[in-house]
Amino acid sequence: MKNLALIDVGGTTIKYGLWDGANQELTKKDQIPTPKSLNAYYTALTEIVTAFKTSDQVVGVAMSTPGAVNKATGMIEGSSALPYIHYFDIQSEFETRFGLPVVMENDANCAALAEIGNGAAQGLANVLLLVLGTGVGGAVVQNGQVQHGAHLLGGEFGYMLTADGSILSNVGTAVRMAERYNQQAQTDYTGQEVFALAQQGDALAQKEAQVMYDSLAQAIYNLQYSFDPEAIIIGGGVSQADFLIPALEKAIQKILNQVEIAAVTPKLVTCQYHNDANLIGAMVDFKQTYPDLI
Repeated sequence: MKNLALIDVGGTTIKYGLWDGANQELTKKDQIPTPKSLNAYYTALTEIVTAFKTSDQVVGVAMSTPGAVNKATGMIEGSSALPYIHYFDIQSEFETRFGLPVVMENDANCAALAEIGNGAAQGLANVLLLVLGTGVGGAVVQNGQVQHGAHLLGGEFGYMLTADGSILSNVGTAVRMAERYNQQAQTDYTGQEVFALAQQGDALAQKEAQVMYDSLAQAIYNLQYSFDPEAIIIGGGVSQADFLIPALEKAIQKILNQVEIAAVTPKLVTCQYHNDANLIGAMVDFKQTYPDLI
């Protein structure tokens, strides 16, 4: 297999790396802040790809991106934290600028492609992915296949409403938890720092962390009884925290204690590839799209 440039676009950072075809491994990983405008976005990605073209002779670019990717039109539909990438043929623009074939897929679907291959979902036919980043993404896998849905919105769990009327993306992530904390405390902490404060006994940090746990627990409960998956895989950077799954399980158990007819406890599994899942899944997507090229 030949080399590929891999790019994982997030609302806060853009991660990238090289898929080394000879050794079948992800190398040269790095990241940059996500640009605030389309022109800056084009410039940043073109610089990344040009560097890989020069040093590693890549034959294509595989991208994981937020939003609902329409592979037929090259558009990113739906919405995301990056409004400037939506509803025009951005794939053709990338191919012109990069001078290479480009394949795009929704970020959560990329994570699913990585995990059902030989990751945490290996051997399972029916799973859900819940990806916690700047917002909440997800993927639905049935009979081993990613389900895009009639409007390309399959797995967009961040749209789900929580008990207080907020959408899950606004209350169910560490990024949003930190924003709520900072607004009230007039600080500038990261999500990781707010979690640390919560563990140290900071009452406000504990309160906002619990908002995140309870919101996710409600969503997980509803998803379990809507799709009845074999497992729900938790991805995103925060999934690496050893306290996350126990905290979610505790919050879910509170719901199960209130709902007597609920006999199944959702099985939560941490994404095996963690922050690399989207990059590896983008490689799988490119391989499926251009099997003869690589």
